[in-house]
Amino acid sequence: MPYVKTLCATVLLACSSWVWAAGQVQVVGLFPGAAVLNVDGQRKLVKVGQTGPGGVQVVSADVRGAVLRVDGVERSYSLTRDYTQGMSAPEKRTFSIAKGQSGHYWVAGSVNGHPIQFLVDTGATSVALTGAQADQLGIDYRVTGREIRVSTANGVARGWKVNLNSVKVGTIEVLGVEGTVMDVGTNGEALLGMSFLGRVGWKVDQDVLVLESKH
Repeated sequence: MPYVKTLCATVLLACSSWVWAAGQVQVVGLFPGAAVLNVDGQRKLVKVGQTGPGGVQVVSADVRGAVLRVDGVERSYSLTRDYTQGMSAPEKRTFSIAKGQSGHYWVAGSVNGHPIQFLVDTGATSVALTGAQADQLGIDYRVTGREIRVSTANGVARGWKVNLNSVKVGTIEVLGVEGTVMDVGTNGEALLGMSFLGRVGWKVDQDVLVLESKH
């Protein structure tokens, strides 16, 4: 049965090749219409319909998962940890944030377990909230906070230093984060400042902000 043996060997070889190729591909960031791929250690943000490292094409993508075409075969991928194949997964966690059309980095996160939308601001010394946002999060800053004066683009404003039990972005959570509540009513964005960013690793790579836990 030489023909059958040859056919079986060919099928096994093809399957082995597919498994090897798929094993080298990771999705380490997910966004509507795009995914951050890590192919053999090469990371790149690839939009739907485009081809990334290793000829991997993004067929579809949203925050829940992506469909990739690898060696002509389409397969669904979920978000995975970013680590080198063949090594044990490290305890460090990573999270990728794509630059928005405005040129800023926006990300959904949480404070004390309550969801909030952050604007990443490396120029802000702390995580900054408006009074309205603090009220929605249940932070009684006028009682528990320390009143301070803060210099802003519009002059000196009143604020309160507070301690946030936790600030979380993606899978990265930092406990005991210094925060500032600004007396600006409902105007202004929640800023993800250096009191959080300074306690994680971060870098910008091809318009993608990559955060990494330090432990």
